[in-house]
Amino acid sequence: MLGSLIGDPARANMLTALMSGKALTASELAAEAGVTLQTASSHLSKLESAALIFRRKQGRHNYFALAGDEVGSVLEAMMGLAAKHGLTRTRTGPKDPALRKARVCYDHLAGELGVRMFDSLRARDFLAGPDDRLVLTDAGTTFISEFGVDPEQLKSPRRPLCKPCLDWSARRTHLAGILGAAMLQRVYELGWAARLTDTRIIEFSSTGERNFLNQFTTA
Repeated sequence: MLGSLIGDPARANMLTALMSGKALTASELAAEAGVTLQTASSHLSKLESAALIFRRKQGRHNYFALAGDEVGSVLEAMMGLAAKHGLTRTRTGPKDPALRKARVCYDHLAGELGVRMFDSLRARDFLAGPDDRLVLTDAGTTFISEFGVDPEQLKSPRRPLCKPCLDWSARRTHLAGILGAAMLQRVYELGWAARLTDTRIIEFSSTGERNFLNQFTTA
């Protein structure tokens, strides 16, 4: 059932739009899917019933968002699987390389630079354990503290601290979970990168990218 829900082109486009982490209206999602508002409402009802999205009412408007980072991780993994088997549409244009380089995946960094950060944390033993049981080591706690992320602010009973997410374009792992979100937020705070309006693209300045690569070495 999940495959059929996500496999529909209109619903897939809606879910991809929500991968930005933003809440969108039915009209905005209808435009993303290229369908009428009535058709979009029907699709959204199915996605909501399957607990893939949730509805938030504010004033006269209803906003829709992914049900959580777990849904984002599943969608990212399924995109990777589809790409591996040649089942995704090829979209040409200047945004393609930018999306593959760095993008937001719900609330964490994805793309080539997201994979680089994960590989660096792994190689330096800041993350340990198998992917399904990742833990932040003592050395990792020291590292993120020095990077400007407060470990005390990362405790939550509802979300895992460290979670692997299969990157659809690189087809390797990047970091999700509370730590993944906090690390991306810190990149924003440092002024190294910013989200491009109305896209999932995260654009690094030349100085910001240099600082990021120096911070997250893999050697």
